[in-house]
Amino acid sequence: MKLVILDRDGVINQDSATFIKNPNEWRPIPGSLEAIALLNQHGYRVAIATNQSGIARGYFDMATLNAIHDKMHKALALVGGRVDALYYCPHAADDGCACRKPKPGMIKDIGRRFNVELTQVFAVGDALRDLQAFAEAGCRPILVRTGKGEQTLAEGSLPPHTMVVADLAAAVTYLLAEQQS
Repeated sequence: MKLVILDRDGVINQDSATFIKNPNEWRPIPGSLEAIALLNQHGYRVAIATNQSGIARGYFDMATLNAIHDKMHKALALVGGRVDALYYCPHAADDGCACRKPKPGMIKDIGRRFNVELTQVFAVGDALRDLQAFAEAGCRPILVRTGKGEQTLAEGSLPPHTMVVADLAAAVTYLLAEQQS
């Protein structure tokens, strides 16, 4: 099975320093939804692993997070795409959970759910914590320059062998070319 793991904010949709707190604030990055659809058309399963500490902070509740994700699923369906699994961490950074990136808990859970060897899985994020979680779980990390990506790249300290691309569409182009080789 072919699987790709994606972060949400800054990879699929526009990020916000004040959090995506309702469906109206969720706006896809141009080309990202089509890129997911292209993955699906080439036999890839797509999973999302996203930190959503806005729940713990009281910025939004589970019903609102579900409404945001419903908007994303509907927008994907309009372009022929889908997400096969969506994992989120609702905890704050100081809660000490195992699921909040940079810890690899969510990523390892996705690997178990799909019964895949994570060393064969590409994982796309825009923040260092995404890349750290992906690398620790054994995935092949890809940094996009959207969202926090430019800042992450400038700060350095990327995990070894991290690929850097412009956006999710460029990541998918790379993945599909890699698949052909």
